[in-house]
Amino acid sequence: MSWTFSDLKKWDDRIIEIAHKYKLDWFNINYEVCDYYEMIGHMSYHGMPSHYNHWSYGKSFERTHQMYNMGMEGLPYELIINSDPSIAYLMKQNDLYLQILIMAHCVGHSDFFKNNRMFKETRPESVVSRFRNAKKRIQEYCENPHIGYDRVENFLDALHSIKFQTERSNIPRQSRKEIKQSIVDDINRKKNKSIINTADIGLLNYDFLNSSLLKPDRDLLAFFIEYGNFDDWKVDLINIVREDSQYFIPQVKTKILNEGWASFWHYKILHELNLPQEYHIPFLKMHNAVVRPHIGSINPYHVGFYLFNKIYEEKGLDECFLIRETHDDVAAVRAYLTLTDYRELNFFSFSNKKKVGKTIDEVSDESGYKEIQKDLIRNIGINSVPLIYAADLTGDGTLILEHDHDGRDLDLHYADEVLKAISENIWPGEVKFLTVVEDDIWEI
Repeated sequence: MSWTFSDLKKWDDRIIEIAHKYKLDWFNINYEVCDYYEMIGHMSYHGMPSHYNHWSYGKSFERTHQMYNMGMEGLPYELIINSDPSIAYLMKQNDLYLQILIMAHCVGHSDFFKNNRMFKETRPESVVSRFRNAKKRIQEYCENPHIGYDRVENFLDALHSIKFQTERSNIPRQSRKEIKQSIVDDINRKKNKSIINTADIGLLNYDFLNSSLLKPDRDLLAFFIEYGNFDDWKVDLINIVREDSQYFIPQVKTKILNEGWASFWHYKILHELNLPQEYHIPFLKMHNAVVRPHIGSINPYHVGFYLFNKIYEEKGLDECFLIRETHDDVAAVRAYLTLTDYRELNFFSFSNKKKVGKTIDEVSDESGYKEIQKDLIRNIGINSVPLIYAADLTGDGTLILEHDHDGRDLDLHYADEVLKAISENIWPGEVKFLTVVEDDIWEI
């Protein structure tokens, strides 16, 4: 190593001093030094030192390890966990200038985790222990001769296929009992009984169907817990996967802002550190490599860094802090990127045509940038994951699932496999799935 732990401590103290001057407010950060092999392992398990075991994480590890050894894929320069205190990993192969950049970058990430409203319910103070306890329970189920590894793995495989089909908007889900009570309260509040919704009364009259849905349920994992009839270990696995997803969904929804905020602050802090020449030039090269645009795809570092610099120049640092606290990627893109920005970012929309291949559909001009904005919004945050919800539950136990179609057709082969996983491993009755394919309703 070209550095010592004393070097890291010295530069970390200076980073903290500058960050405090700007009133950044982050969790204490515990840095762990690891080699490249350990870093690949941390990546595969989403950075969590206590994440439960699953074959897909091992597959990710082997793929990344092989690609790295072949020189076809690099490793992340930093990896930090949304926890209190935050846990960040420093790869020992990194040069000192890169470790300094990473520590400043991590301060920005931790500040974002602590203050952005999307992370309000992630309970960072207990996340490591919660993940550790979940891992222990899953291991116990695997070792239980009445359950066994195969049953646990098959059930987890099915749950992973729908892991993000849960509450995405921080809106508390209502149970069937709560929905029923809200209908009753609504009826009782109305003085003119002639305007009472007859459909609501019909729902209450059929209350003997305790398994029926009173309204569509957009938290599919929670729906299975309430309406399914599972062994306790299966209920526990559903809860584990649901909590896991709800912990990571805020990170999915704020990838651009989170990386942009961290990049904005590592750039600002390192310029005030008065780095020696032998550190400053490599830092600038690395920074430019991190925030450069990607051909044919969106680099969240690039867009986020551009956005925060734009707001800083036009409206000042207070507005940047406001965005950090209140916005997710979709809200920020809607509110702050204009036609000028789309031109500056050189954004355009393209699609694959069956006969001619990739074609450019829109460019960033007066008539096209709005369509580009729509395409961008549909492909960032959680919008990149199709939304599937429980639409109805018939008297014979048939579950009707629907796809919230937004103009993008599903991959029908993948949809078939997901439905197969649900019907064979999760839901005991018949399952029907409705979507739209080329403007026609399609039932699987």
